[in-house]
Amino acid sequence: MIQETCTANTNKQWAFRPVSTGRTWSDRADGFASTGGGTTGGAAGPTVTVTDFAGLVKYATADGPYTIRVAAAVTAAPYGYEIPVKSNKTVVGVGTSGEIVHGGFFLAAGTHNVILRNLTIRDAQMADDDPDDKVYDYDGIQMDTADHVWIDHNRIERMNDGLIDSRKDTSYLTVSWNVMGEENKAFGIGWTDNVTARITIHHNWIHDTNQRNPSVDNVAYAHLYNNYLQNVGSYGNLSRGASRTVIENSYYDHVNNPYYNDTSAAALSQSGSIVVDSTGKQQTNGTTFDPSSFYPYTLDQAKDVPALLAQYAGPQSTIG
Repeated sequence: MIQETCTANTNKQWAFRPVSTGRTWSDRADGFASTGGGTTGGAAGPTVTVTDFAGLVKYATADGPYTIRVAAAVTAAPYGYEIPVKSNKTVVGVGTSGEIVHGGFFLAAGTHNVILRNLTIRDAQMADDDPDDKVYDYDGIQMDTADHVWIDHNRIERMNDGLIDSRKDTSYLTVSWNVMGEENKAFGIGWTDNVTARITIHHNWIHDTNQRNPSVDNVAYAHLYNNYLQNVGSYGNLSRGASRTVIENSYYDHVNNPYYNDTSAAALSQSGSIVVDSTGKQQTNGTTFDPSSFYPYTLDQAKDVPALLAQYAGPQSTIG
């Protein structure tokens, strides 16, 4: 089976070329996480393997760089606990065995150079907090003024507040090849009046959610490409505040309000995407930016995105 992908050439046209369906996964971040000095996680330090929650907390909160391989399903205690990860860490699941159950991760202000990869993060819902999830702030991954973060090939499902929250000017962030689902609020971005953040969001499968898919608020450069949104109740990709949001070659299936801007100051451009069995706004606005002026990237055709992500999004046996 052959797929087509496209790459940017020097005159800004897209050239399609056939490639095999096999994929290999670099251990280097791409997108905005690869710029501004790059994101290497714990590569400069030792590698450790953990099989219990205490071991994971010990190394994730330690000073200095570590690559932490999670080789089992570990259960957070107390319920809903978000591990306060320190700078210069890689936390990576070993094949498909690494899971964080009933908890997640927190990157506090000033935390930098962190990779969270190939993990399943799941099941911290509180039935007494439905449907709004406002009482228990149990996120899969929350970042407050962090920088240089790569969130890649994870499965994040059924948390209580949000699956990913990128808050308070968190920047140089790439979120790639993740599965996010079965949640009210998937992926929120903002909680700031500043317009400085740089974020790349590509090849993510977001399914059976309601809002924040993502909601992009006051982001200077937001690049969304080859994402698959499926069964979304409230809205899909929303450009808010003074954000500049570029959407390319994504696939929207049964999505209410697939993409739009909320104010005249919020710019949004869209090209190459496919929308099926969806209702509501498909709206662009203003002037955005050229992502290829910041980093190289390869686009898959929108028609191939659902099958591609069904096979390759989430934890992979060949990573870790």
